Amino acid sequence: MDYVISGLPLPPFQPLFELDAAALRAHGAVRVVADAQPGYPCRITLEDAAPGETLLLLPWTHLDLATPYRAGGPIFVREAARARAVFRNTVPEQQRSRLLSVRAYDAEGWMRDAEVDEGVRLEALVERFFADPLVAFLQVHNARRGCYACRVDRA
Repeated sequence: MDYVISGLPLPPFQPLFELDAAALRAHGAVRVVADAQPGYPCRITLEDAAPGETLLLLPWTHLDLATPYRAGGPIFVREAARARAVFRNTVPEQQRSRLLSVRAYDAEGWMRDAEVDEGVRLEALVERFFADPLVAFLQVHNARRGCYACRVDRA
């Protein structure tokens, strides 16, 4: 089964990197400095920030479709991010090392299935969920904190 795991696009976040603390607060965001690794997972690069790196912690609507499953939550994005990560038929290390909640949706945003499992089993979950022809995409979340992690699409 061919699939693509992708981070968030960079352009929506670029203007925020230039804002001062007060302007960020107006957007519900805050600038933070990573003090450990792992612990600050960038949702653009799908890599954890190194200690000393600057990130924004902000709200993000990760499922913006007109269903009861419409949802958002906090994410980190690295100010050093330069491009959206795209992984074809491979799982990024950032996801392999975490307990994940994987949610399968149809094209209209209705949840068809879900599972919580260790990240090393994400490939098996991708195969299982995409065996359902009505599943259009998957969203992956960190199970412990519930933060959005990445999206999985059929290739």
